[in-house]
Amino acid sequence: FQSALAATPLKTVDSVDLVRYQGLWYEIASIPASFQKKCIGQVTAEYKLLPDGLIEVINGCDLANGERSIADGRARLANPNDPAKLKVTFVKLVKWIFAFGRDYWIIDLEPNYNYVVIGHPERTFGWILSRTPSLDIQTLQGIQERLEAQGYDSCQFMTTVQKNGFDQKVSLCKVL
Repeated sequence: FQSALAATPLKTVDSVDLVRYQGLWYEIASIPASFQKKCIGQVTAEYKLLPDGLIEVINGCDLANGERSIADGRARLANPNDPAKLKVTFVKLVKWIFAFGRDYWIIDLEPNYNYVVIGHPERTFGWILSRTPSLDIQTLQGIQERLEAQGYDSCQFMTTVQKNGFDQKVSLCKVL
């Protein structure tokens, strides 16, 4: 799947209130990233604005052995004039090393901050996050349409197992 849209620049949302963005999010679906391969479900991301201007990022997921994996990272604005474009890193020596960070662009955001879609300019990563462990089918269909309009192959997104959400990992295309 390589659409002509994939060659166009990825568009971010017009504005993001990072204060409202803070808090706990549940992963609904994602393009599986290598660092998530060990996760079997209950994937969450929590964001908190820090006094130094950075954003604390705490990602968690359940492992097959029953333990919870936690990754502590930091995000910063890639451009102070565009809060929809963040750079996220999980590499810290003495300070956080953003040279190893990833672009984390907010490409879809529900007006009440009930769900968000995170993309990458090369469309190699993507996450659908929600304030609740599930989203209704109509909402997911709208997200899918907007992802495809942005040049993503929505079939690359795999659902995330969540209590009170999806009970198995399948392609988003198979549930919509």
